This record gives sequence, C-alpha cells and structure tokens, in this order.
Amino acid sequence: MSSIGGFYGFDGSHEEKETLLDSINRVQKKRGPAGAGFFLSGSTGVAAGGTRPGKNVPGRMLLAPEPDARRKPFTWRAGDRLYAVALDGEFYNRPELKDLLAARGEQDVPCLCDEDLALKLYLCLGPDFVKRINGVFSMAIADTENRRLILYRDRIGAKPLFYARRGDTVFFASLIKGLLACPGVEAEIDGQGLNEIFSIGPARTPGNGVFRGISELEPAHFMVCSPAGIRTETYWALESRPHEDSYAKTVETVTELVLDAITRQAQAETPVCALLSGGLDSSLVSSVCAGLLKKQGKRLTTFSFDFKDNDKYFKANDFQPSMDRPYVDAMVKYLDSDHHYLECDSETQVRLLSDSVLAADLPVMADIDSSLLHFCSQVADYNSVALTGECADEIFCGYPWYHKQELLEADTFPWTKDLEARKVLLKDEFSDSLSMDAYVQKRCRESLAQMPACPEDDAVTARRREIAWLNLKWFMVTLLNRMDRTSSVSGLTARVPFADHRIIEYMWNIPWEMKARDGVVKHLLRESGKGFSPGKFSSAGNRRTPKPTCRTMKSCWPAGCGRFWTIRPRLQTHF
Repeated sequence: MSSIGGFYGFDGSHEEKETLLDSINRVQKKRGPAGAGFFLSGSTGVAAGGTRPGKNVPGRMLLAPEPDARRKPFTWRAGDRLYAVALDGEFYNRPELKDLLAARGEQDVPCLCDEDLALKLYLCLGPDFVKRINGVFSMAIADTENRRLILYRDRIGAKPLFYARRGDTVFFASLIKGLLACPGVEAEIDGQGLNEIFSIGPARTPGNGVFRGISELEPAHFMVCSPAGIRTETYWALESRPHEDSYAKTVETVTELVLDAITRQAQAETPVCALLSGGLDSSLVSSVCAGLLKKQGKRLTTFSFDFKDNDKYFKANDFQPSMDRPYVDAMVKYLDSDHHYLECDSETQVRLLSDSVLAADLPVMADIDSSLLHFCSQVADYNSVALTGECADEIFCGYPWYHKQELLEADTFPWTKDLEARKVLLKDEFSDSLSMDAYVQKRCRESLAQMPACPEDDAVTARRREIAWLNLKWFMVTLLNRMDRTSSVSGLTARVPFADHRIIEYMWNIPWEMKARDGVVKHLLRESGKGFSPGKFSSAGNRRTPKPTCRTMKSCWPAGCGRFWTIRPRLQTHF
C-alpha cells in the first residue's frame, strides 16, 4: 500500500526536479497517504509515498535508521558511493535473504527492512538479485556510482509500474496518474488504446499502458537506465517440460508449496485477517491462518461479502452454482473465527463507481470494482493485512473453459469468445473502425507465440497449456490489478498466497489427468486442503470458488459479455 515514481535523465533545474517529484507523490497519495519524500541526485530522482511505523510492517514503504528517513526512500552511503531504493510491496522470504547476506559477512542482518535487504542484495549480487526474492513488488534502485536507475516488477504482476520515455528521459510511476504529472506526458489515446479498452478490456495487453507513449513494465522484468542506454531483461519465465513426479509425489509437493506459501504470507507484525467466501480456495487459506494463530492463543478474524437481498435475486450460473452463505456459516463454525458479515447495496455500488475508476486510472468492471472497493474499505477498519483465495482458479484450472469443449476449442480468449455484446453498445462506424475481432485475434496469437511449448504434448494437452498460459498472462493479472487498486486505495494490504511463483512453476507442467483426476475440478488443491476444512468441503464435487459474476445477466466479463462499463446491480464477489 504505497507508491513510487521518479525519473532518469531529466535535465531541469534542481527546483524543477524537486517540484516534479513532489507532484508525482501528491497525485499518487491515496495509494499511500501516510507520508512522502524523495531522493535526488543529478538527473535521477526517486519519489516515494506511503509509510507505516515499525519494521517489516506490510504496506510500509519508507524506513531507515534516521528519525526523518521514514518520509523518503531508503538511502545508503559508503564513502563516495550513494544508493537509494524505493519499494512498493513486500518480501515473503526474509529469513532466507538474511541468511544469504549473513553468509556473505553482512552485519546486523536481523534488523534489515525490505528496502535495506534489496539494496544489500543488489550490492552483493548485482541487478539479478531479484531472482532470489519471493514477494510482490515494484521497485526502483538509484545507483549513483554506476550512474544508473533500475526498475523492477514482481513475477506475477501484482504491483503496478508504468513508465514513459520522452527523448533521453524516462519517467516512471506506480500509477498512470503519476506519469501524467510529468512534463510532456499527456493523456492521449489512439486506435490501439481504444481497442485495449473496448475489445480487450478490462484486461490489457502485457506492457500496454493504453495511452499513447505510456507503457507498463511487464511482470518478471527489470529495466536498466544508464549512460549506455536503456535495456529490459526478463529474470523469470515458465519452462515447459514433461512432468516426471508420481501422483503421490505430486500431491505431496503441491501440498507443501501451498501450505508454505500461506504460512509465509500469514506472518506480519500487525494482526492478519482472511477473506472467506466459503469456497475451497478461501476456506483453505482461512483454515491455515486460523491454525497458526491458534498456536499463539489467538483467534482469526474473517470477513465474508454479500449483497442486500441476495437471497431474493440469486441465480445459479457456471461461475456461481450456489449461494455462499451456507458454506460461510459452516466454515465460521469450523474455524471458530471472529467473523464479520459485510453487505453492500446497489446505491453504494453506484456511488463508488467513479471512485473505482479513479483508483484504477482506467475503465473497470463497473459495479464489481465499486463493490470490492466498498468491502476493502470496510475490512481496513478492522485489519491492515488480509489474505485472500484469489488466483486459485487460474492456477489450479477451475474455470469453465478448462472443462467445456466449445470454450476449450475457441480460437481466441475463451472469456471473450464473442464480441457482439460489446459491439452492440457502440456505433457501427466506431466499432468497424477499430476492427475489434482482428485486434483480439492478433493479441491472442501474439501471446500464444510467446508460450514455451513442450514437444511431448499431444494436441489436447498443448491446447490446455495454451489456455493456462492465457489465464496466467491475461485473466489472472486483470484480477490482481483489480485487487491491488481497490485494496491499496482503501488502506488494505491484500495478499494472494496461491499466486506464489513456486506454485505456478510446479503446476505448469502437471498433466491434466492429475490436475482434474476423476473429473474433479481443482483436484490437487482439494487434496492439499484435506484436514483443513469439514469433510464435505474436501470432496464437494465440482463446487468452485468463482470470481465476480453478474446475477442479473446470463454472463459477465469473465464469461465474455464485455459489459464492464455498465451499471449492473446484484454482483457476487469471491476470493
């Protein structure tokens, strides 16, 4: 829950540079309003906003030994060498990182905050140090000795980082609005940007910032700005190969990875809570967290979300086969959690539509985003850190397009199989000018061309791998963006343990016969959750934990209607 921004190569006066950094901080302040500051050296500036007291507190961005350093990026000096790091995010493998530094002779390792860890790892290992980090982050490191600025983004794209090149200058910011505070960066849109909104949206082509001349650093990449020029490198990528583990070994490994990811992300110096929908994903996360707290003599706080008069208007669909409340009640009883039932009405959804767009800087999924914004703000009144069950369907293959033949075979994104529902909202001449179908096909094929193929895959296996690739690169990132923007602006740190890159790596090559053994959806996740929920949840057949869907429509954006900018009451939101 913080923001970063700045520039490299900006040739202005010292006063102009300070003013620019202050402007970037100011327009991004809702992402981290507690404090702000900047580091400035020559033509390189790094701005940072959002602080919290204490070491390693989630969402805390600025911390250093000096009393006033909490209001500026973390800096470190050794002789004539001066470095600064600004971080939006957090690391989940701090013990291993500290052990690595201790083995290299680093002193006072237990006292290191995440920024200090990043900087010392950078000095030990160089720019590739990011490969050692398990976490979510966007990060900037200013290295005055080598006259360079390095920008980083986490593997899955949980934290945003946009940039714009204007001549020899690179501007960067957590949010698009931060870039629009920079000289020469305007909110201009062309045909490609319009296609991103009307044909692809609310997803975005990886790296595309919608507005002309604005880009987003892609997940698992870092950018080096130096006198030698600007280069971007990939530091992590999926590898396709035959899965050699037995079924028993696979279940054991998945279980270990899932439990370890949840356990790591449940660690915090402030009390954590869990968002509980009653489905498999959030129930497993909540159960592990409850067990950890019980060992400390504490009780887990959980939250479930519902909509006013849901019992009257609910309609079952592929994403939401049944109402949540009975499952939530059963899990609350099983966990003995301090549970809070939160509600949202249609008037609140409408009232927060503009706020949700301002939080994202782009058109969003309308009432889905506004309701989530409302719920996150309510949770933030109780806790500052929440664990969610987000991303399990993308990684463990829970969506209909993994299981329905017509969607599996669709020669496009399976969630936007038909664009007619989008076009009907537009004037014919406008939609025709965009060539919407061709644009979607182009983006889909470009993305699949980047997928690492496995020669041993047969045609069906290869297609399922393609669906998984599109889910990870497009669908999952879209939902992570939604969670990040709505939670950050609400003052809530939302953690997503299922999106741990180690789980993604391992699941990527597991054959379908194991992923959906005996035709059971998300079979491996169910196996890993045995013993953490009532028996009926472990073997609940095809019960899924779906993403938001509209109950007044036959389908919503995930199923392909594309009406993400319209006002639709009665949504169902899950985690």
